[in-house]
Amino acid sequence: MSLRARLADPSILVAPGVYDALTAALAAEAGFEALYLSGAAVSYTRLGRPDIGLTSVTEMASTMALVRDRVDIPVIIDADTGFGNALNAQRTMRLYERAGASALQIEDQTYPKRCGHLADKVLVPVAEMAGKVRAMADARLSDETLIVARTDAIAVEGLEAALDRAEAYLEAGADVLFIEAPRSDTHMTAIAGRFAGRVPLLANMVEGGDTPLKSATELETLGFGVVIFPGGIVRALAHTAEAYYRNLAATGSNAAFQERMFDFRALNARLGTAEILAAGKTYEGDPS
Repeated sequence: MSLRARLADPSILVAPGVYDALTAALAAEAGFEALYLSGAAVSYTRLGRPDIGLTSVTEMASTMALVRDRVDIPVIIDADTGFGNALNAQRTMRLYERAGASALQIEDQTYPKRCGHLADKVLVPVAEMAGKVRAMADARLSDETLIVARTDAIAVEGLEAALDRAEAYLEAGADVLFIEAPRSDTHMTAIAGRFAGRVPLLANMVEGGDTPLKSATELETLGFGVVIFPGGIVRALAHTAEAYYRNLAATGSNAAFQERMFDFRALNARLGTAEILAAGKTYEGDPS
């Protein structure tokens, strides 16, 4: 099922954050219908740096291609600001779409951007962002490739300005709206009251961020159609990795950590090693 068709379903779509082919494969195996390839998560893991616009369009596109080679479910990919002006945004659309993205999320911050839950963000004019949305729509090869328009205006200009910006981006051709970092239930209710039923709304759940954490069921009741958990996997793995390395440094062994990790066989089972090797054998020898 295409992402567009799935979003026509009134039940909320849960898209967990991933940052590489392994996390994508594990999330798909868990039964999720779509994934969110997070620019923040790629910055955390590939660069070991915060989400302040340091990742490049080619780093993200190459990661998307590796994820698509491993899984076939829809992937929403973080396109930051489009990595420049409207022409850059068009190139981002072409690169990401060829790499296998199902939807691109673009935001209205200046470039380089920063995480939506960090302070001191700066926005571009409404007309500039609306132009990027139109440019991306013109550049996409398939109407099945969706444009998710994000505004960070709540923290900069207030809720009403954010709603007005989202309205302009919807008029420019956005397929999904993402009003970042609502700070209260009142904000979330106002967002849904303005747009629910008109366009799919995306909610972003960030542990320790500005937005009240809610379950998918609660968000669906409010009127949201998509929820992402972009950096949760990195926070979980970083927590485990820190404990792992400290234990190994202290004990010189993994013995005390074995119950908290896959062994060699268990990991290979999840990677599908036996199946891949068996498939390879079918190509050996004379096919006649």
